[in-house]
Amino acid sequence: MYITMSSFNPDKLTVKYLDSESMDILSRKYTLTHSDSTGELFLSIGREYDYEKIQKLYIKLMRDEVLAEWKKNKEEYELHIYVHISGGFIFGGPRFRNWIIRGHLPLVFDLFKYAEKENIKNNPSLKEAEIVVHFNSKRKKYNKIEKIGKIGKI
Repeated sequence: MYITMSSFNPDKLTVKYLDSESMDILSRKYTLTHSDSTGELFLSIGREYDYEKIQKLYIKLMRDEVLAEWKKNKEEYELHIYVHISGGFIFGGPRFRNWIIRGHLPLVFDLFKYAEKENIKNNPSLKEAEIVVHFNSKRKKYNKIEKIGKIGKI
């Protein structure tokens, strides 16, 4: 994911709610895109991913959107994040994209913590939620699911 910022700047974030802002945490799906030229970040939150947003030609070609959703594993919350390392019309090879995406994951984590700060504050168990990143690739070496750590500790 090419983001022109090295750290998260809330002033560069635009959040769009596709459904009610107060919907249940397990109903929320997130679609994160950005502008390479301005460094702006666009986060859509709804009951479904913002398919209209990710069908735009540039995003479809770059495949650098980030999708996420909350799940429950037994009684524990998990934040699942999905990124494309290869497959489809993607700019850059898997090794290069893996390096870029991993380098920007801390920014993605900060963004989700910021966007959900009220829910995390009102539901302390979300601080203990495991972040699970799905690296989607046609190459076995890069096609991985990794537990990164707890949202409140990253």
